[in-house]
Amino acid sequence: MINPEQRKMVHKYLLIELAIKSLQVDYLKVEQFKMKKVFVPLMDSLLKELRQEYFELKRQLFQQRIRIVGWTTIDEYFSDVQIATAGDDVVLRYANQALKTKVEKLLTTHINDKMKS
Repeated sequence: MINPEQRKMVHKYLLIELAIKSLQVDYLKVEQFKMKKVFVPLMDSLLKELRQEYFELKRQLFQQRIRIVGWTTIDEYFSDVQIATAGDDVVLRYANQALKTKVEKLLTTHINDKMKS
């Protein structure tokens, strides 16, 4: 079983993982832009920052003996994430559209923070 704080950490970890995967797919398209000199450094910086956060969360989860075992697509609307803990395995169900929205919000927040600094 995982406590609410651990569940929050798992949720953030999953969002960052999805954000990285999305950016990696989009990166190939950005390289085709005429203004790629503007966008590629932004994407590189964003990916670097997200990867650092990702590995830090992964390390924290590992220390608590929590790991993500896998994703299962239920249908076009929902996915299950299987999480292995020291005690039991836990399955969390996520709405795909909600995940997409939260990933977009995460990326927007990171980009806005970059622009401010």
